[in-house]
Amino acid sequence: MPVFYVYILRCADKSYYVGHTDDLEQHIASHYEGQGGNYTSTRLPITLIYSESFQTREKAFIAEKK
Repeated sequence: MPVFYVYILRCADKSYYVGHTDDLEQHIASHYEGQGGNYTSTRLPITLIYSESFQTREKAFIAEKK
């Protein structure tokens, strides 16, 4: 059964980034390496402060938007 995740990162400038993915470990690693997107790549280092799993991408996306 597929698993999808919502995650929250705290950036070096004390801002937060929220995203969702189906491969949390790989996706967070890409953020740590500065390749996760423009927002986090300019605010390194980042810290994973929260993650939650969901059974569908739709549920994860809804949680991300909250």
